[in-house]
Order: sequence, then C-alpha cells, then structure tokens
Amino acid sequence: MSMYIGEALVGDGNEIAHIDLLIGSKDGPVGIAFATSLAGGQTQGHTNLMAVLEPNLLAKPATVLTTKVTQKNLRQAVQMFGPAQAAVGKAVADAVAEGIIPKDQCEDLVIVCGVFIHPEAEDDAKIYDYNYEATKLSIERAMKGEPTADEMVKRKDSAKHPFSPK
Repeated sequence: MSMYIGEALVGDGNEIAHIDLLIGSKDGPVGIAFATSLAGGQTQGHTNLMAVLEPNLLAKPATVLTTKVTQKNLRQAVQMFGPAQAAVGKAVADAVAEGIIPKDQCEDLVIVCGVFIHPEAEDDAKIYDYNYEATKLSIERAMKGEPTADEMVKRKDSAKHPFSPK
C-alpha cells in the first residue's frame, strides 16, 4: 500500500481537534505531498512545520503538520508551534512504540497531518489533549483501513455530522 488515509474529530468547544492525515512511502504520492508541503506549501498564514517531541528530536516517521485554518496572529501560530506540534509528535511516537506503525518502516514512511485549530481556541492543554487523541486515532484508523467500505455503506443513512444542518 502506498497511501494510508485517516481522519478523526475529538473534543468540543473552540479547542476541538480535527485531523486528516496521509501515511505512505517517501517515494510515493505521500512523499511528494510531504516534500511539497515543506518546500513549496508555505504561504502567509499557512506555515507548515515538522512534528517534534522537543526541539532537535524529530518524530519518526517524519511528519509535517499543515494548517487547515489561516493563522492571523502570533497566538494562533504559537498554538500550532506549541501544543499542536507537541501533541502530533507524541501521538506519532506512541503509535510507533505500540506497534501501530511498524518501527522498521519509520525511515521509509512519512506522514502529512492536517491540523485544525479554531481561531478562538484558548486552552492550550485541551488543544494538546484533543490533537494528541485525534492524531493517534487517525493513525490507528489509517493503518487498519477503517472505516471499511462496508461500515461506511451500512451507516451512511444514519450518520449525523456534528456541523451539518441536516
């Protein structure tokens, strides 16, 4: 498989976390998206960054965080470069430690992780907790191929999107 796809929504209020991610080989489409995100995906208000456990300790597989909301001030940038970056890095590291991502594939895989932080989010601890949980869940779902097409079809008519008027 050259690309695994995961998604998760966790939390509530303005600190709610929504993660969309891709996991795949460096020499496949995810590798291209990864390199493009770092080399050419930087625009005003959308500063992409690497997931780290702390400065100088890169998460493996190498993971790039992409912003899903335009950052309009330093507070928003610090939330991305602080609690969100730390949460994603820790979730990736824990996924490797728990065998969800095989350790022997860490140098061959990369992750592109879209991170949503509401412009009015204030609680950094919740930003960390919710993004950690959403990232870990997204990775687990991606690596297991969840939901399956059968599950999606079975639940399509009863599914309730939390932000849809219908």
